[in-house]
Amino acid sequence: MTETQAIEIVSEAMWIAARISAPILLTAVGVGVLVGLFQSVTQLQEQTLSFVPKFIAVGAVIVLSGSWMLQQMVDFTRQLIESAPGIIG
Repeated sequence: MTETQAIEIVSEAMWIAARISAPILLTAVGVGVLVGLFQSVTQLQEQTLSFVPKFIAVGAVIVLSGSWMLQQMVDFTRQLIESAPGIIG
């Protein structure tokens, strides 16, 4: 395995990780901003008010896009395993 091949594999893995985590992170940030805005407008500073909506929203995103995330990981793993003989030998 050359240095270039290793860099390509690692960069592809990081790109896949970013694409997979993006829906979850963007949902958590978006719901957090909305809840924070709601808390500042109503002056409610309840801790569970910020946690529960994020928990529900992130859970919903995982349920809705979980199969896509899993398919992305399976495709990358399959591609890596298929290219293993060329990388090793």
